[in-house]
Amino acid sequence: PDFESETVAVSGYIVKEWCRTPSNFRNEGDIDAFLKSRDIPGIWGLDTRELTKAIRENGVMNGKISFSPDADLDEIKNYKIVNSIQNISAKTPYFIKSQNKSQNKPQNKSQNKSQNPNYKIAVLDFGLKRGILNELLKRGADVTVFPAETPPEELKSFDGVMLTNGPGDPAENISIINNLTKLMDYKIPILGICLGHQLLALARGFKTSKLKYGHRGSNQPVKNLLTGAIFITTQNHGYAVVSESVDKTAARELFINVNDRTNEGLIYNDYPAFSAQFHPEACAGPRDAAFLFDDFIDLINKKNYSN
Repeated sequence: PDFESETVAVSGYIVKEWCRTPSNFRNEGDIDAFLKSRDIPGIWGLDTRELTKAIRENGVMNGKISFSPDADLDEIKNYKIVNSIQNISAKTPYFIKSQNKSQNKPQNKSQNKSQNPNYKIAVLDFGLKRGILNELLKRGADVTVFPAETPPEELKSFDGVMLTNGPGDPAENISIINNLTKLMDYKIPILGICLGHQLLALARGFKTSKLKYGHRGSNQPVKNLLTGAIFITTQNHGYAVVSESVDKTAARELFINVNDRTNEGLIYNDYPAFSAQFHPEACAGPRDAAFLFDDFIDLINKKNYSN
């Protein structure tokens, strides 16, 4: 029940020390057996605090866990991750039906008034967490999860589209960005989270850049520019939308990071969409931002009423 993903995306595991005798009452095995069962190498005994400081000051760098002290340094230096999203995205679509009913969904003209069907939400999987699906399901949404590069034509019949979190440099995903540009022609309500937020901004012609210090952890303060409220969020990203690149006629900043004033969200002026850099599903972490899922449902309702 604690798994947030169907797979384990890491290529290696590094810790200072590991617990050989876990005591949690739900425990079913130790980390060594878990990694071995998934063919993931691990190493312990490193000064992870010093390693973290080196990465923080010098940026992300390549490394290798090796049994040989004669590792090929040129190979390590030249190594580059490719298809980071495609490697972890769903390979085929799958459907999850909500056990809750959508009590507040407006009726479309083509529907019988006695019917009250659930919302139909398409989720583009860029590296999704199960918590996102759970938040949609409990709000009465039947969810279909699609591979990251699904053509936009396959999504046009849905009530809304969710763009999930994921890894890597957002600007490298040219085909996905082009798909999102085409998807917006259908005027379907969209909510983007983390990488989804960045990809949606790129689809509208805005820019992203790499942060000197990424935002990591469950204590990142964010300010809502519409209400002035400040709340605590969970984040894990190294890129951000460049605020100065946002065309004010197309969108406006919705959230900013209180610490460094970088962009944390956008709301679009000419399209039923908004996005957030942080993780509103908050598993694990603060649940201050879960209201974004309610706002997404409200946006879908407004779109349905206008039709």
